[in-house]
Amino acid sequence: MANITLVDDDENIVASVSLALESHGHKVTAWHDGASGLEALEASPPDLAILDVKMPRMDGMEVLRRLRQTSQIPVIMLTSKDEEIDEILGFNLGADDYIHKPFSQRLLIERVKALLRRTGADGGEPEPSGEGSTKAIKRGKLSMDPARHESTWEGKPVKLTVTEFLLLQALAQRPGFVKSRDNLMDAAYDDQVYVDDRTIDSHVKRMRKKFRVVDPEFDAIETLYGVGYRYRES
Repeated sequence: MANITLVDDDENIVASVSLALESHGHKVTAWHDGASGLEALEASPPDLAILDVKMPRMDGMEVLRRLRQTSQIPVIMLTSKDEEIDEILGFNLGADDYIHKPFSQRLLIERVKALLRRTGADGGEPEPSGEGSTKAIKRGKLSMDPARHESTWEGKPVKLTVTEFLLLQALAQRPGFVKSRDNLMDAAYDDQVYVDDRTIDSHVKRMRKKFRVVDPEFDAIETLYGVGYRYRES
């Protein structure tokens, strides 16, 4: 169904995860260190990448940081660390999802399935995030084309991850209306995927940073503290 690149230095995890994914029809390419994994990801981008955080030669965070300079492919991070700062850092760098070790194969398969469904890489159409979500959106300087997963600001392309795109789409569909973090979670994540408020905040922070690269005065995403976010059309 999908081409998946797995980068993890634990041979047992590579073997078990590869078998589980392949049993669901996916093609899996595995690498055992970050440097080799990054080289493969850049040479032949898959439909989805699964990265371990702690690896030799280059850790998963550095792989993700470098990958996001050129690619917006969906990324799931794996970590054995039970530290909140690692998860927050991963989302700030552009991860789409996070799974803590040890994890069940069923959980991983569901997370992979949900992410592929959101991108349409499971062979179907990208999962809609609201009424009219497949239609192009024009809001002031912002243009979004969900069918092509393209977004521009004043005609300049802004490359967003799958999660970032869905969050912005949910906000831009109804400018001026407040979206709570729960609303945004529903728009960007599958019902079976749990994320907390900080995850949404991290994605919004990264999204703003990307738009400010093309327009330092970008302020279209407004924070209403204790309430949520809204898109402010200028």
